Amino acid sequence: MRYDSVMAQPTSPLFDIQCPCCGATLRVDSETQAVIHHHEPERKAPIEDLHAAVQQLKGEEARRNDIFEKSFTSHLGAEKVREKKFDELLKQAKEDKSGKPPARLFDLD
Repeated sequence: MRYDSVMAQPTSPLFDIQCPCCGATLRVDSETQAVIHHHEPERKAPIEDLHAAVQQLKGEEARRNDIFEKSFTSHLGAEKVREKKFDELLKQAKEDKSGKPPARLFDLD
């Protein structure tokens, strides 16, 4: 049987492919391997109610401001936390009378 026989020929030279990104339907010619037709799906309007969209944006602005305020206050308090941790570690180091320096990670190899 020859490879170019009737059984080897495709039944339809065109086939449809669904785009995974945008959902468009592409009709491709198998012989030329070119897109013959492109059909985009109908999309709904991104903003149906302009007043509701404005209210949502105002709510997001307030939420962003709250997050910023919390971040700012935690940043201001972080210095105090670092000072307390340093003081505690310094106190522990002074109390340690073993005289032996702490083990370093690269010495363990």
